[in-house]
Amino acid sequence: MSRYVFDFSDGNKDLKELLGGKGANLAEMTRMGLPVPPGFTITTDACREYLHTGALPAGLLREVEDHLRLIEARLGKRFGDLHDPLLLSVRSGGPFSMPGMMETILDLGLNDTTVRALAARTGDERFAWDSYRRLIQMFGRTVYGVPDESFEAAPGSDLDAAALRDLVAAHQKVFAAHTGRDFPQSPHEQLYAAITAVFQSWNADRAVLYRRQERIPHDLGTAVNVQAMVFGNRGPGSGSGVAFTRDPATGRRGAYGDYLPNAQGEDVVAGIRNTMALADLARIDPASHVKLLSIMEKLEQRFRDLCDIEFTIEDGELWMLQTRVGKRTPAAAFVIAAQLVDEGTITLDEALGRVTGDQLAHLMFPGFDLGAAPKPLTTGVAASPGAASGTIVFDSAAAAAATGPVILVRHETNPDDLPGMIAAEGILTSRGGKTSHAAVVARGMGRTCVCGADEAVVDPVAGTLTVGSTVLRAGDVISIDGTTGRVYAGAVPVQPSPVVRFFEGELTSLGNPLLAAVQRLITHAGHVARLGVHANADTAADARRARLFGAGGIGLCRTEHMFLGPRRELVEHLILADSDEEREAALAQLLPLQRDDFTDLLREMDGLPVTIRLLDPPLHEFLPSLEELTARVATERDRLLLAAVRRMHEQNPMLGLRGVRLGLVVPGLFAMQVRAVAEAAAARAATGGDPRPEIMVPLVGTVQELDVVRAEALEILSRVEGAPPIPIGTMIEVPRAALTAGDIAHAADFFSFGTNDLTQMTWGFSRDDVEGAFFGRYLDLGIFAVSPFESLDVTGVGELVRTAVERGRATRPGLPTGVCGEHGGDPASIRFFHDVGLDYVSCSPFRIPVARLEAGRAAVTRTADSSR
Repeated sequence: MSRYVFDFSDGNKDLKELLGGKGANLAEMTRMGLPVPPGFTITTDACREYLHTGALPAGLLREVEDHLRLIEARLGKRFGDLHDPLLLSVRSGGPFSMPGMMETILDLGLNDTTVRALAARTGDERFAWDSYRRLIQMFGRTVYGVPDESFEAAPGSDLDAAALRDLVAAHQKVFAAHTGRDFPQSPHEQLYAAITAVFQSWNADRAVLYRRQERIPHDLGTAVNVQAMVFGNRGPGSGSGVAFTRDPATGRRGAYGDYLPNAQGEDVVAGIRNTMALADLARIDPASHVKLLSIMEKLEQRFRDLCDIEFTIEDGELWMLQTRVGKRTPAAAFVIAAQLVDEGTITLDEALGRVTGDQLAHLMFPGFDLGAAPKPLTTGVAASPGAASGTIVFDSAAAAAATGPVILVRHETNPDDLPGMIAAEGILTSRGGKTSHAAVVARGMGRTCVCGADEAVVDPVAGTLTVGSTVLRAGDVISIDGTTGRVYAGAVPVQPSPVVRFFEGELTSLGNPLLAAVQRLITHAGHVARLGVHANADTAADARRARLFGAGGIGLCRTEHMFLGPRRELVEHLILADSDEEREAALAQLLPLQRDDFTDLLREMDGLPVTIRLLDPPLHEFLPSLEELTARVATERDRLLLAAVRRMHEQNPMLGLRGVRLGLVVPGLFAMQVRAVAEAAAARAATGGDPRPEIMVPLVGTVQELDVVRAEALEILSRVEGAPPIPIGTMIEVPRAALTAGDIAHAADFFSFGTNDLTQMTWGFSRDDVEGAFFGRYLDLGIFAVSPFESLDVTGVGELVRTAVERGRATRPGLPTGVCGEHGGDPASIRFFHDVGLDYVSCSPFRIPVARLEAGRAAVTRTADSSR
């Protein structure tokens, strides 16, 4: 028979898949002997069973009752007792942290009778009625969907016990009006309903959206943690807080966090009251502060990472309610990883696994030019670094519906605001601190956030944000700096990221912990990576930047980009040519221009490979549009162009006369380009350079196409004196080419996967049409976790890549292979390219550092996996 319930003493931190992150870590703290209120965890297996059948698993409630009796025995209290009632909390906890996305219910076991017993037992009638008020509101919202706004706002500390008793009666009437029944008086009914509600919250809209945003699988389920209540709202000697063992915003060493006297933990996280700094606890309760710092040090040593801790102090006694590896900003991730290496806690390989390419990409975004910034409107808590400007919106729906950049402005955020937080460039709240919901979620998503700007008066009904005499309205532009906490009226100029300036050689890493950490980790990534990283670059300027960023060559030079601008007229001459002589004259005009382009590229990439793709797009793309010509036909040349456009019109140009087909149909076109490459290489070699060009034939579907082009190219190369050996390979971007790669390898010196076209042709999608037409709906329905044009479809397109590599190398052992589609810069795709044995990835210059980091991460992660 399946086991669905584990006591905290039965688990450990390695059982996250079964017990969820929260349950596994509560078990670990219990094993460490830390002060954890007793409790038990209902497994993710039970949740999955419930979600599959719609009913609680057989035997689950019996296990719950057995473990509940253990808690009662340890504490000497009984659940529902009329003299000294045991109260429980029920909290969700999936295998991955999803802050605020699922449900929590506190104070279970209170009813019209036990509330009086609690008041008598504690001697604090106000506390008892405040706890009952909280239960009715949380239970009503979580179990029965009663809107929060239907209940009166949370009371201040000025309400006495009689007023709170009246508020409870009012809450009960609200509950009955919305549910058609009285608030349940059976403690066990409350508990079972709460467990079921937590299971159901796994598929709540906000939880599904968060998982989609963070790419967390939807089939994991959540565990449920049932725990004896401890109370931070018992008076001035009690309180609740959230702490971090290092600053989650910057990575600086030291304890950071928020503390709220006479409050429950939900009050801290919700941000409905401004908190005090954790350091203030040393003044209020020095004994608890010292004990907390000691526990924090032990937890960081045990988990070998930044820890995020929730705690409660009840009448001077410290209790640990949760710990987890804390979410952090991208900057903090790099700094902390390097610190832990210096401290001997982790290895460099492990440190590389602690940072991601997405985090590095975030660090490369521009920030505000503070020298050009106006006087700040106000300053709040710097909760999540970055710089963001946008128009003000006051609710999540408006942010999600906006077409331009927006800043979501709220008193505080709650989990229902997630769609707006995802859509917004930044988040500004007038309440809360570094551990509030807004701060934690923003840091996890890499969104700029300023919290606790308490000078700001937010009136969402009137649609105003007021600071002193300044009134801003919905639609006005503001700028927020999540690094300094400053808020500005209007847009603020931006400047390049220090990380980008470091890569470009403008800054050194000396004295800068972030730049030193980035340098250290990306250097180590280069040492351990098997995958090379090349650049998609078409100009000397792009090639220069790519080399500064660490590119090991050019993996894709798109020669069609060299035919734009003033040169388009020369392409028009080629298209309009009526005879061989006119066509050859047009090609002769293009030859020196192409040669100069290639010479510049080879100079910038001296000693490194430069893969040059022969012309790929249909020629009509270099002509004016049919609509434009129809409207303007005024000259004989216009009429000739119009006739050419009509003659060349295709119903589906992406599947028409392009790529290798173009070179076979337009005599001399590819020959001109091959000659230009060879002459440029010869010229560079003559001046002492080390040119390493490679010629790539696009869109090959059968080896016979490549045979014809290769034969012509080799004949031309043989006539250019002084040209170095130049490999001739092909792009694999047609499914048939992947399936017949064994044949194509006979004529190809290398393969490069064009995964953009390979994705289009495998899925039958026209990218330009489908992304705006129905991809949004596909993402909403869960058909896609992410667009296959953004991250490689490993099971479909990826299988074609794997097949082509295996069949190509079976024919030609050691065949060099790479990828030059946009997926070459996608962190999630790079791991796959490493696994299938590609030699390099190629991406835009700006993504080079990201790809370098991910190539190293793929190598160390693979090594760790195979050593387990």
